[in-house]
This record gives sequence, C-alpha cells and structure tokens, in this order.
Amino acid sequence: MGLSATLTWSTVGWTQTPPPSPPAEAPPGASSELVKSVAGGLTAEQVGRRAATTSYSAKASQESLQAAAARADTAFANFLPRLSGTARYTRLSDLTPPTLGGGNLVGTSAPGGTVNPGPPQYTNMSTPFSFSFPIFLNNYSLQASIAVPISDYFLRINEGYSAATHARDAAEFDALAAKARASADGKIAFYSWLRARGSTVVATRSLQDQRTHLKDARNQFSVGNASKADVLRAETGEAAAELAVERTANLAELAEAQVRIALHTGQEERLLPGENLEINPVPMAGNMKQLVNEALANRYEVKSLDANLLATRRQTALARASHYPQLVGVGNVTYANPNQRLIPSQDKWFGTWDVTAQLTWSPNDNVSATSQVSEAIARTRALEAQRMALRDGIELEVTQAFLAVREADFALDSTRRQLASAVEALRVAEELFRNGRATATLVADAETDLTMSRLQALNAMVDARVGRVRLEHALGRDVQVLSH
Repeated sequence: MGLSATLTWSTVGWTQTPPPSPPAEAPPGASSELVKSVAGGLTAEQVGRRAATTSYSAKASQESLQAAAARADTAFANFLPRLSGTARYTRLSDLTPPTLGGGNLVGTSAPGGTVNPGPPQYTNMSTPFSFSFPIFLNNYSLQASIAVPISDYFLRINEGYSAATHARDAAEFDALAAKARASADGKIAFYSWLRARGSTVVATRSLQDQRTHLKDARNQFSVGNASKADVLRAETGEAAAELAVERTANLAELAEAQVRIALHTGQEERLLPGENLEINPVPMAGNMKQLVNEALANRYEVKSLDANLLATRRQTALARASHYPQLVGVGNVTYANPNQRLIPSQDKWFGTWDVTAQLTWSPNDNVSATSQVSEAIARTRALEAQRMALRDGIELEVTQAFLAVREADFALDSTRRQLASAVEALRVAEELFRNGRATATLVADAETDLTMSRLQALNAMVDARVGRVRLEHALGRDVQVLSH
C-alpha cells in the first residue's frame, strides 16, 4: 500500500498535511491486484518522451520554426549593401555614317573677331577636309554597382529584422509547447490504457463472483433454502458480467491503440505496463497564487504570444517608416568598349565611375502607410487581448488541475477503505446466504458494491496520476523535463 496526502486550505492557499498511516496489509481482493506492472514495461515518462519525439504536430511546429529562422536570415541580409554586376554585349546593325560637314582651313591677318574677312587678308590655305564619326558595331560593357539604403538602416531594416527575430522566437516557443502537449497527451493515453486494463480485471473478477454466487444459489435451491427466482437472478447477474468483460476488453484494445498512435509504433512492438499504480504520487506543494505565477512564467504559450506581440510592434514601426522619404546612395564602375564617356569613341576598353545620392518620396506610399499602420495597431491590440485571455485561461487551468489532484489524493485513501469494507461485506453476505440467513438480493447488492468499489479505487489511482500530468503541463514543468 502506498501513502496518500491531504491538502488543506489556509489563508495562503492549499498546503500539505502529513499523510495518514497505511494499513498493516492489503485486504483480500484489494486494488493491489487490479493493475499489474511488468519489469521493463512502459512508464508514463517513457511514453511522454516518445510521443513528443514522434508527434506530427510537434514536427509541423519544428518546420514552422525553420521557416521563421529562414525569414530572420533574409531580414538580416537587408543590412548588407546591395551589390550587383552586369556583363553586356550588343551588336549594332550596319550603318553608313553621314558626313556632318567640310571646308578648308585658312589663315588671315585680319584682327580677331573679324566677320568674313575679305580675300585680301587670306594669308594661307590648307587642304580641304570633312567631319565624320566612327561607328563600332560590337559593343562590350562590364558594370559593377553598389546601392546603400542609407535611410532604411534607421527606419526600415532594423525594425524588419527585429520583427523577424521576435517571430522566430515565437515559433521556437510554439515548437516547445507542441512537444509539451504531445508529451502530456501521450501520458494521459498511457494512464487511460492502464485504466482500461484495470477495468477488464474488475469485470473479470465480477464475473467470477457472479459465477460463485450462481453456484451457491443452485446449491441452496437444491436443498430448498432458495427460490427459483434467486437462481434466475444469479443467472442474470452472470450474463451481465460476461457482457461487461467483453466491453471492457474492447475498451482496453482501443486504449492500447491510442497509445500506439501516440508512440507511432506498429503491432510488432508488445506493450506492457511497467508502472506500479499502488505507489502514491508525490504530493503537490505550494499555494494557488504561487502555482499560477509559476505557470505564467513557464508556459511557452505565454512566451510565444509575448514574442508575437513584440514582432507586431516592430511591424508597426516599419509601416510608419513609409511616411518618410527614402535616401539611397548608388555607386557604379563601368569598363566598356567603346565607353560612351570617351569622346570621340574609340575601339578600346576604358573604365569610368559615378556616384549618385537619390532621395525619393511618393504620396501614394504615404496613403498606403497610413492603412498599414492602422492594421498593425489593430493586430497589436488583438494580441494584447489574446494575451490577457490566455492568462485567464491558464489561471483557470491551473486551478482546475490542482483541485483535481487534491480530490484524487483524498480519494486514494477513501476508496481503499471503501474497497476493504466492500470485500468484507460480500464475504459476510455470501456466508449468511449459504447458511440460509440472507436472501440473494443481499448478495447481489454486495457484489455490485464491490465492483463499484474496485472501479472507484482504480479510478482514484489513475486520476491521481492524470491530474498530476495535467497540472505539470499547466505549470509548464513538462517542457523543463523534456529539455533534459
């Protein structure tokens, strides 16, 4: 027999009181035989860890984390100046270059600025000439550019990167929360399986009791100490017990299937329970206020919402940046043949550079930015409301889980005492019936009470553990266990 602890209310909350002393030995037919553990079998912790590892929901959250990390890396790349390179070849169509003009070079002795000096002033005459420019049909160009978003460093890039990193943090918290949920669900499925197996044992014992009673009823009827109605009622009880065995066996098979789904294992792996339900769980310490504060500090759902809230605030600042002009510095280096900046054009490679500072602003961007800011503010307020609702929900979840643990711990002791009394009551009723001093109704009622007591004892043992799984999850302690 294990020990059970009782929690009492004080001005500071629920506190632990010393557990009662255990009985000297378990009564016959007590709960110690309801669920048998096997050395090397599964435990709730093993199922929880495997469920967290194999959960498809957890895997989906992990992939979402990878996507968020990639978006953060993309946002960081915006800090780097944009470098680009261009290599170009152009072939021009054939063209006969036109003659732009011609004449003779002459000299005159007339004063400078004389318009159309007369012939007597000509002192020399040169060879006639004409003006024309060469055309190169093959054009080559190599260009490297760098663009520096000067204003964006202060108004846009940093805000965008901060928003992306906060979103990545939120995705990481979501992944941890998904693992915690999968682990808790796996543990609960495991204990539900133990409950179903124990229910099968209870139904089987009830069938044995009904058959024993039927045998006694027939013996008493044969000697005239019981009526035919007593025999028929015993036969009815046996048939009902047989149906209960079949139903509980089906429930146990279904519960085992749920455990296999949580573990994502096939039928080839044999599942056996390796946890002893008779050992009482460790009592929960602390008062309600402390537990709620612990949950709000540990739960990754809260941390995820806080990170998303920071991300939306950064996105709001990013949207506001569109109200301001954008200043960009651009530098180019060109190495071309022919280079258009070389006059006259020549068939050779020649390098040049240029630097530009560009300030742009559009009223359309200002209008759209106003809408984007309003949308971001609305998302922020919605997340703030969700955060408060989540805190309320966590507080209620912790309260319900804690009270469920307290009730289950109390039931551990009371149901065992109830079971011991029911076992003894059935023994006395059967003895009286065999001696002709009691009716079959008394025995049937005692059998029903014993079956109910066995189920209640089983449920108390399982509920005490399920309640702790839910409470540890509500407090965020299961994630800490998974991380080790």
